[in-house]
Amino acid sequence: MSLDLASEPHHDGSSLYVSTPAPELGEAVRVRMRIPHEYGAVAAVTVRSNPNHEPRWSQAVRVAATPQAEWWEAEVLVENPVHGYRWLVARADGRSQWLTSAGLSDLEPRDDDDFRLVTYASPPAWASEQVMYQVFPDRFARSAAADARPVPEWAEPADWDDEPIGHGPSTPVQFYGGDLDGVTEHLDHLERLGVTLLYLTPIFPGRSNHRYDAHSFHHVDPVLGGDAALVRLVEAAHARGIRVIGDLTSNHSGDAHEWFEAARGNPGAPESEFYYWLDDAQLDYESWLGVPSLPKFNWNSRELRRRFIEGPDSVVAHWLKPPFSLDGWRIDVANMTGRYRDEDLNAEVRQTLRRTMIETNPDTVLFGEVTNDAASDFQGDAWHGAMTYPSFTRPVWSWLTEPGSREWFFGLPYEQIPQLTGEQVYESHRRFTAAFPWRTRVCTMNALDTHDTARFATYARPGAVPVAVGLSMTLPGIPVVFAGDEFGHTGTNGEHSRTTMPWNRYDEHAETIDLYASLIALRRVHPALSHGGLRWLHASDDALVFVRETAEESVLVCAARDDVDIVLPASAIEGPATRLTGTGELADARIRSTGMAFSAWSLPGVAVPAFGSEEVPPPR
Repeated sequence: MSLDLASEPHHDGSSLYVSTPAPELGEAVRVRMRIPHEYGAVAAVTVRSNPNHEPRWSQAVRVAATPQAEWWEAEVLVENPVHGYRWLVARADGRSQWLTSAGLSDLEPRDDDDFRLVTYASPPAWASEQVMYQVFPDRFARSAAADARPVPEWAEPADWDDEPIGHGPSTPVQFYGGDLDGVTEHLDHLERLGVTLLYLTPIFPGRSNHRYDAHSFHHVDPVLGGDAALVRLVEAAHARGIRVIGDLTSNHSGDAHEWFEAARGNPGAPESEFYYWLDDAQLDYESWLGVPSLPKFNWNSRELRRRFIEGPDSVVAHWLKPPFSLDGWRIDVANMTGRYRDEDLNAEVRQTLRRTMIETNPDTVLFGEVTNDAASDFQGDAWHGAMTYPSFTRPVWSWLTEPGSREWFFGLPYEQIPQLTGEQVYESHRRFTAAFPWRTRVCTMNALDTHDTARFATYARPGAVPVAVGLSMTLPGIPVVFAGDEFGHTGTNGEHSRTTMPWNRYDEHAETIDLYASLIALRRVHPALSHGGLRWLHASDDALVFVRETAEESVLVCAARDDVDIVLPASAIEGPATRLTGTGELADARIRSTGMAFSAWSLPGVAVPAFGSEEVPPPR
């Protein structure tokens, strides 16, 4: 079975299809649809908006007719901060179909599936262009200064080459002693890869190697080198053109945090209102998933907001200002933040946090961790992109891992890793990105694995790593490399995957490092992979084919897990193609590929008239 997606009408929120990606309330925006000739003759095209939950219709006109397709255009008045719209195509044979972000349908669609225009403050212009590299500081590198520091009282020291303990009481306290100066000393490796954005998991002091149980948000853990080490790292990274973001726990602190210690057993303390107490003595409390070392914040507290997320003296602002000058934040457990029983303060918290960032340095980025469907929180009012798994990570695993693999699958209670076809990967990706505004899609993190997951290479089919990495670099979103992926690291769960970097065996991994560097270069050299629209052409059991399009250049991608011979409609590919990577063959809209393979070709940009052009007659 295969899906012929190339013959369907197409629209997305990219600049090729939307005249104004960052509109103001009350602004008129031009939107376009591409209808390939294979779809058949079209009698009329209409755009339906839903301002204030009352439908409004705009008639589209044909503005171009190329050898491949017709282009239709309409005007939409943006009347709400998140303004939804959809297309209705009346075919010449009397049938009608709807096009939404969820795809083409004969049935009237839900509002949740509408395309979206967003009037909130835009992400930084640089955000969608990044290639992110995640560092778990304890496991990346030790500077010489680390040897002189005392081992924390909570820690169980490990030698650098020891295997991480994946289960048991020693897991969170196994201590390798990596520090921030160690990261600084290896920035040349990040440059070799082509990384542009460094994401550090928490750097604040805690009682664990992961530091998500912060004691304080006011200084860098001395074990990592303290505040001065962060300044050195950020300055050195910026000098190389690499931005740096930190990691904050807005849902909870550690039970040794100065605020929690001031409040525990002390009902009169100002910090008492920072947490959810379950008894009058303030000894029992709500915590993250019942883990007592992670007491949950109560965001009803105005004082907590003032200290942590609101205004120039807050924690959020402090680390964005010189001398630290972080370029943004990734927020841990963003989905649970501010939510407890009948309370939902998540929107207030995220909007306040982002407002503080804009006031401090508007050229900063904000990511939120959401492990499942993220759409309801990611409508552009605060979070720029999601650290999420259902739209990319889990579908790609389910397509490219070995059948019958057991033990771990993102905490879901499967007996083994599910196996999907390419059609199902396409459907999963579309399902979980449909309700995102386009600008959220291009800023969402495409991670094969992270510090919270097993390593993809552990369960991958032979030859699957280049295909998976290629998809992360070419689908809309920010590619993420977890430190060690480029060395071929494996790990059976999140904790076991937090492996140290084998710097003394660097040359042994040159082939894999070069693979990552070449695919990162593909991403960085071709702006269509950062800014271009996404038009799916084909999905079958063993292949995914799509094109990323701009007016200047397009990139055609074929990801295959077995031999494929794909004949696309004549309208699918516009202009001559130049191979960029891979061994696939492309000739006359036919793609042939052997075995597990990732291939990409450069195509000319899409030539369409300026927005607002005059109507043209239908082709004869």
